Amino acid sequence: MKKLGLALGAGGARGVAHIGFLQALDEEGIRPDFISGSSMGSIVGACYAKGMTPEQMREICRQLKAGDIVNVGLSLTKPGLMKWTKVRKMMSEYLENCEFSDLPIPFCCVAVDVKKAKLVTFREGSVVDAILASSSIPTVFRPVEKDGMQLVDGGVLCRVPAPQVKEMGADVVVAVDVLGACEESEEVSGLLSMIMRVYDIMDADRTARDKRDYGKMVDLWLEPDLGEASQYRVKYREEAYDAGYKCGKENAKKIRALLRG
Repeated sequence: MKKLGLALGAGGARGVAHIGFLQALDEEGIRPDFISGSSMGSIVGACYAKGMTPEQMREICRQLKAGDIVNVGLSLTKPGLMKWTKVRKMMSEYLENCEFSDLPIPFCCVAVDVKKAKLVTFREGSVVDAILASSSIPTVFRPVEKDGMQLVDGGVLCRVPAPQVKEMGADVVVAVDVLGACEESEEVSGLLSMIMRVYDIMDADRTARDKRDYGKMVDLWLEPDLGEASQYRVKYREEAYDAGYKCGKENAKKIRALLRG
């Protein structure tokens, strides 16, 4: 049997679809040998690699409130509105401050060093440090300072880290992109809305190019149908979970066929 690698893409609140996708694979008896993640995909991927079940992750998301995450520290000298204090404490409890070498399923994630303007892949050291860096949305969260680097969200340069999971040794690469194409929008008003809209357009265009460039590297590129669900809302959306679950069920047969070769 060939070895399966899952590349779980960035997506904020839409990343709940990854949990549904993993639940579907579990039910079908399909287990990844390697996992890579970017931003929200890194959080879900790390928790799964540690041994947390999709159902446990789903329940945590259901109970999550904005107050569990938001820790505003306004400062004109800091490059981000929110501190990581609350999130770090929460993730440290779930992941037990483990190292990458402690994970039952090999895992890696990506972040961007804004000092050197380059993508960084984490495969060793503190898992919590790495996933916080991978999920540090620019201007929203403060960058993670690590080993002289100033790290922000991996989705800035790599929304779906397919090459990384291939490098880990995967024979079959399944990429899950929960953001998909950038759909049409009504008139955009307000500074913050304009900034996010422009960022989304640039991100979607770059990811479309990545998808073409990956070519034969990715055996299956999946985009769960989440409709117009926003990636920027903290509130749990059952529809996102359901979309990921449906996508997993519909593609289980294809994944099995790929693994048999």
